[in-house]
Amino acid sequence: MDILQQIGRDQIRTDFPDYRVGDTVRVHYKIKEGGKERIQVFQGLVIQKRGAGISKSFTVRKVSSGVGVERVFPQNSPNIDKLEIVRHGQVRRAKLFYLRSATGKASRIKERRRFTA
Repeated sequence: MDILQQIGRDQIRTDFPDYRVGDTVRVHYKIKEGGKERIQVFQGLVIQKRGAGISKSFTVRKVSSGVGVERVFPQNSPNIDKLEIVRHGQVRRAKLFYLRSATGKASRIKERRRFTA
């Protein structure tokens, strides 16, 4: 086994819920300002997941004051306090880059149905 994979294997996080592209998530991220540390919440739509192993990351997009804001989070970062799923979206693509140019109703994602047996 590659030495980088051996080092990174014990740093991979397994405490995340099962989220997909198209889900609306709330990411609680630790921010250090001077000597203080606070938690900032970033809520938006997951538009891509990429990478594998220790280098896995996901991109979250939100519209704030009419301006689209995207942020890439490394999934295995110790600065992510927790990840909450707000909505499960139903999409047919692995990457939702078309949402960057969509506005209004065209930028909506249908909610995924839950079947109870």
